[in-house]
Amino acid sequence: MSGDLDLADLKRRMNGAIENLKSEFKGLRTGRASVNLLDPVMVDAYGAQMPIAQVGTVSTPEARLISVNVWDKGLVTSVEKAIRNSGIGLNPVVDGDTLRIPIPDLTEERRVELTKLAKNYAEQAKIAVRNVRRDGMETIKSLEKNGDIGKDEQKAHEDDVQKLTDDMVKEIDVVTADKEEEIMQV
Repeated sequence: MSGDLDLADLKRRMNGAIENLKSEFKGLRTGRASVNLLDPVMVDAYGAQMPIAQVGTVSTPEARLISVNVWDKGLVTSVEKAIRNSGIGLNPVVDGDTLRIPIPDLTEERRVELTKLAKNYAEQAKIAVRNVRRDGMETIKSLEKNGDIGKDEQKAHEDDVQKLTDDMVKEIDVVTADKEEEIMQV
């Protein structure tokens, strides 16, 4: 392969989109308590947005309960507000400097809502993969325009980038289907 096209870099960037998707999926609750449910929650603390894990200890003392022990008592209200406003459907109960967050059973309506959210996250990941594909294709076109590669090489590189993109989109679909199945289990 000649020129400046780096397929390994394109693959790394596309894999980053998939890893981000998996991280987003950890925050979707499936009816069981998990410390990962609070990963997307950002707390307004000390004049900045901070992950909840940086302002307190998150644990799951029971199968249907998350506990957040806030280190700074002055941040308890901010943490409570951040959890309530995060859109994950949890209502913390303040107990001193600890927040107890019961995990309610998921209703069928909420399960459908969560699968729609999962599909939205998947679509964002696909957009990120397609953006990386676009960057690769632009690089290939500029290499051909500058005379660094010929038309045949251009076509071969474009085919490689498209195959990589198709593989990544299939992986996103598999990961999403698995998450939807997990959410819909009763």
